[in-house]
Amino acid sequence: MKIFIGSLVGAIILFMWQFLSWTVLDFHWPAQQYTPKQDSIIAYLGTQFDSSGGYILPTVPKGSSSDDMKKLDESSRGKPWVQIQYHTSLDTNMGLNMAKNLATNFVMVLFFCWIISGYATNSFGKTLLAAILLGLIIFLHASYTENIWYETFDLKGHLADFLAGWGATGIWLGWWLNRR
Repeated sequence: MKIFIGSLVGAIILFMWQFLSWTVLDFHWPAQQYTPKQDSIIAYLGTQFDSSGGYILPTVPKGSSSDDMKKLDESSRGKPWVQIQYHTSLDTNMGLNMAKNLATNFVMVLFFCWIISGYATNSFGKTLLAAILLGLIIFLHASYTENIWYETFDLKGHLADFLAGWGATGIWLGWWLNRR
């Protein structure tokens, strides 16, 4: 029961940090900027794509030779490139998406609690450090690795999300799981 309650509250802490990060603090705005040309861009893209999909431009067709890839790389250096996530329909169900996010946070925190419950001895400091390190591992594996290959504009926002979110969760769990 202690791990369940710890995980539930930890999930809410992560959820609240994510809410603050994406709304009030606006850490991710650099990756979601507005352009007054959005209607014409979307209309044009609708004439170019038949279905939803992710695209990197420029690129070569699947199965191209390494020589073709090298030629494209050489001819594209210093020129613009774009990454497109094209969807044929905007279907945003905010309530369902928030529920999925909270459930995912619960599972992550539950896994974390299970891992640290295996410590021979635990303390507030060990739990907090483990949570911060987990946040850093997630950041390095997901956001930073993606940024290495496909530069993102909200990398600092993701770093803040993982360190602050897991740090706050670590403070909670460090107190909750280690109280006598």
